Amino acid sequence: MRLISAQEVSKHNKREDCWVIIHGKVYDLTKFLPEHPGGERIILKQAGKDGTAAFDQIHPLDIIKQYLPPEAFLGEIDPATVVKTAKVETEEDKRRRLAIEKKPALSEMLNLYDFEAVASQVLTAEAWAYYSSGAEDEITLRENHNAFHRIWLRPRVMRNVLNVDSSTKILGHHSSFPLYITATALGKLGHPEGEVVLTRASYKQKIIQMIPTLASCSLDEMISARGEGQIQFFQLYVNSDKNITKKIVQAAEEKGCKALFITVDAPQLGRREKDMRVKFVDAPPDVQGEHEIRRDRGAALAISKFIDPSLNWDDLKWFMSITSMPIVLKGIQTSEDAILAAKYGCKGIVLSNHGGRQLDFARSAIEILPEVVDSLKKEGLLDSIEIYVDGGIRRGTDIFKAIALGAKAVGIGRPMLYAMSSYGQEGVEHALQLLKDELEMVMRLMGVNTLADIRPEMVDIKNLKDHNFVPKDYLFSNVYDKPIPRRSKL
Repeated sequence: MRLISAQEVSKHNKREDCWVIIHGKVYDLTKFLPEHPGGERIILKQAGKDGTAAFDQIHPLDIIKQYLPPEAFLGEIDPATVVKTAKVETEEDKRRRLAIEKKPALSEMLNLYDFEAVASQVLTAEAWAYYSSGAEDEITLRENHNAFHRIWLRPRVMRNVLNVDSSTKILGHHSSFPLYITATALGKLGHPEGEVVLTRASYKQKIIQMIPTLASCSLDEMISARGEGQIQFFQLYVNSDKNITKKIVQAAEEKGCKALFITVDAPQLGRREKDMRVKFVDAPPDVQGEHEIRRDRGAALAISKFIDPSLNWDDLKWFMSITSMPIVLKGIQTSEDAILAAKYGCKGIVLSNHGGRQLDFARSAIEILPEVVDSLKKEGLLDSIEIYVDGGIRRGTDIFKAIALGAKAVGIGRPMLYAMSSYGQEGVEHALQLLKDELEMVMRLMGVNTLADIRPEMVDIKNLKDHNFVPKDYLFSNVYDKPIPRRSKL
């Protein structure tokens, strides 16, 4: 094995000659620069240096073998030549250190907004911008939450609610309550262990985890972290190369994933300007010329280039030919497409607008749920497909409302990232327990013992489509991070 000195690596620090150290191995990434989905400058910042820390935040360990040719590997770094230098604490480092030292005890987290408030302080600026951002003016991001506040409850009293059972089955698999952790990308931005934290917390709380295609952890790591009998689903961004897509899907099935959730609302990524703005100010010093600085790039770009914009309904036949996993379409936003999904043989749909991160002014999932249920019922298709919703869910009342309107379960993403980033696995478990406890409390106060007892007549939705009236939500407003335009310095 060739040993390469750190001094030798440091000489190769340009676009036309770019070496990077990753986990003690030296790679020549010169030819790979134009192909990197996250853009050249992310790699150029690490040119001639050890890029392990930056790599681990974004990528699973096995991605190098998947995408780099063998000749890109040059050898191993000679440890005797590595000069260890003390890290200088920046103002940002100091701010985060103090925020972590002063964060409240986990027992003081009383709701999901508490986790979001803490996460906004302990996360890096880049991580917070990526996790919290929505598309453009973030109207849909806020509407996802606000829409639940236009639904009112109609409690029944004098019922025996001594015993309450919130358990259910999702695609035939048991869940302790009607919620799963939905797929979210880049978990290591928030926690060094990344998505395996969500895997372990899901097992402890007896719910299902949806494994993301774009996790910071590898599929094998998340599979290995699951407990005995634990159920995992797999979320897929469809690659333009069908061979790659087939390989990913079949690997997920072989490793025990029980359903395939195909994301259908991202033929290209929406403009997430909080994310874009943070990344723009962090341009590397060796990128010269205004024409080379891409202002439309953020962490989200790392998941955009390979996604197939030609994905269409005819492709479902092909998917069904390569896997026996039930197929669920994630990102349905109209009753027309819900009907098509059922007619094409899908076993489930997720009503979702991608957490408000794609098309601003798309309606919330909870708003379209009643019309989707109504349309499927009229077509005689309601019993052939399960309906899930995600986006904006923060309370047990939100889960109750979704179940009352016809959802089988709800997905939740961002709040679990905030809990993980702030308090690790214990934080995620605590956040899930808060939701479960809230749901069971609501069930008692509504006069129901099981999810099957929850009926549409228990909610009043006459204001659901009226976007002009929403009760003021002070907790949400206090943690919401407004997108602010950049002002020139005079």
